[in-house]
Amino acid sequence: MYFRFTWVRPFWRTILVVLTPILFSPIPLAMNHAAARCGYVILIMAAYWMTEALPLAITALIPVFAFPLLGILSTGECCLVYMKETNMMFLGGLTVAIAVEHCNLHKRIALFVILHVGQSPRRLMAGFMLTTMFLSMWISNTASTAMMVPIVDAILVELYATRSKKQEENATAIDMSVTSGQNQLELSPAGENGVSDGHNAIDTNNHEVEKEDKITDEEIDAANAEVFRQRHIMRRALLLGVAYSANVGGTGVVTGTSPNLVLMAVLQDSFSEPTGLNFATWMAFNVPGMILCVILAWIWLQVLFMGLFRKQSPIQQSTPERTAAVRRLIRQKYKELGPMTHHEATVLTLFIILVLLWLFRAPEFVPGWSAWFKDAFEGVEVDDATPAMLIVTLLFILPARLNFWCFRNPKDPEPPQPSPACMNWQVVHEKIPWGVVLLLGGGFAMAEGANKSGLSAWLGDQLVAFDVMPKEAIVFVVSLMTAMLTEVASNTATASILLPVLKEMALNISVNPLYLMLPAAVCCSYAFMLPVATPPNAIVFSAANMKSADMMKAGFIMNIICVVVITVMINTLGVALFDLQHMPPWANSTINALN
Repeated sequence: MYFRFTWVRPFWRTILVVLTPILFSPIPLAMNHAAARCGYVILIMAAYWMTEALPLAITALIPVFAFPLLGILSTGECCLVYMKETNMMFLGGLTVAIAVEHCNLHKRIALFVILHVGQSPRRLMAGFMLTTMFLSMWISNTASTAMMVPIVDAILVELYATRSKKQEENATAIDMSVTSGQNQLELSPAGENGVSDGHNAIDTNNHEVEKEDKITDEEIDAANAEVFRQRHIMRRALLLGVAYSANVGGTGVVTGTSPNLVLMAVLQDSFSEPTGLNFATWMAFNVPGMILCVILAWIWLQVLFMGLFRKQSPIQQSTPERTAAVRRLIRQKYKELGPMTHHEATVLTLFIILVLLWLFRAPEFVPGWSAWFKDAFEGVEVDDATPAMLIVTLLFILPARLNFWCFRNPKDPEPPQPSPACMNWQVVHEKIPWGVVLLLGGGFAMAEGANKSGLSAWLGDQLVAFDVMPKEAIVFVVSLMTAMLTEVASNTATASILLPVLKEMALNISVNPLYLMLPAAVCCSYAFMLPVATPPNAIVFSAANMKSADMMKAGFIMNIICVVVITVMINTLGVALFDLQHMPPWANSTINALN
């Protein structure tokens, strides 16, 4: 039977692409209404996304032809959602992040933090994790992870050098013995006896050295094997810590990862009034939870790999010589970067300005700067994509070097040359993940079709049965279900499918929509178990040469930890920030409009 079906393996993608629409075809045939037809398209897309039978970006384009042909959305309505304000904000934030990578500023930040956190195994792990977490908030988690892997390897070579202290002492003893024999040869009197005595002295010393060297080789081999084992364990721990921090770090800011943007887009499309969730309040809620998850991940990895609660653990220990060698290495790599260039300073300044513009656009506790334009130009709305694109434009205008006008050295013999800008289009073209832009657009189109066809409302009605459970239990179940689903499906696809349904469910059971949607969006980034779940997992899985079972064992507990943390955070800090105990006016007005 096995040999009979081996021919299927090379063609499984083609078979799945053809059979999936056929298998789901009874749904629109049995129920001839828009919601059923929309559900049919979403099921096909979900199957393609989870199996990757088609490239993710191509699957995201299915609504452009499927929704109009099935009478769900017109072509114009469907195409418009592929480049919404949220997608423009994503492009702007990503371009600024690429500029940070382009000028090597991210490496300077990483080495600076690791240099000042400490060089013991525990402190190194904390330094790597905190640095990766911070960088992943602003640049892609793939880039932050890929940058950290070679730094981890270089530091571990110094921390766990295979030439042990015992080996150094024995090598010194051998040198001293040979030198002593040579000195005796030189100082012996001339003549037959003198020469013979000198040779005997060397032979005797060499005999002792060979005997000692034979014993030492065995001891050195054992010591080196132990050092190699320690380095292997420490490498797995550090690399897993980097992957976990990269995944968690994306939850800290709205632009950190795609599911965050999907949530903002769903809220913006569903409610006409402000929901209270913006760049500033997102950080106020998610940054404490993000830091707590990284701290708990640090503790869990020490328990798993470093024997945190054992009295003696060789992984935790490090000799002063090794610690000093690691510090010298990090300082050397930092010095190799040289002083901060004008290019780096300009990008850093623009980056800080962009973050401040996002934070104070509409901070809620005080009127934001966007209110000035709304009052001055009769209700014109200025959203987060506007400052993002302003900073991107400045990156293409401001020079990377000051080699003109009064900034030019008059003694420079070279003719003046135009300075390149801080960013060029070739870099952006190569590094922007255009497939993710389409994936976001496909998610938005899916949500729009589900909303217009009534599918989201129907699914929300079916989930009213959860009303018998305590709200805290509902949040935990939703968060855990999302975290498990995102292990096998794209986090953007998971968010696009679940968030519109959770919105309708919350409205039907009279719960603040943020109470269910915000934890679910964050949990879309909690993929720690499988190598294929996220790019950081795949990178460290390959680099550490670990088994899938090792990653699953460590990642399962990490999933549980993060789900518990987000459940606690939404019921404490979330309640205080968003008044989640009551139905907000913006949700009540939507319910009345639907009724």
